[in-house]
Amino acid sequence: MIECTKCETPQFLQITQSRVYFEDGEMINEISETYECTLCGGTGMYTYTEDEEETAVSGDVQLTKERPKHA
Repeated sequence: MIECTKCETPQFLQITQSRVYFEDGEMINEISETYECTLCGGTGMYTYTEDEEETAVSGDVQLTKERPKHA
């Protein structure tokens, strides 16, 4: 789950930009999403790259495996 680090909740996150990259036209090679928190104004980016099979986050967002504190 992706949540705002300032508010500690995903409830107010909106995707403001999303990009899916297909290298060969069939398999997804990269997904990147830019987020904005409508509560505090925080912004961040999530990126998944198939080549390295890893995810990266930057800015005011974090990737968690926990359930949200506030739903």
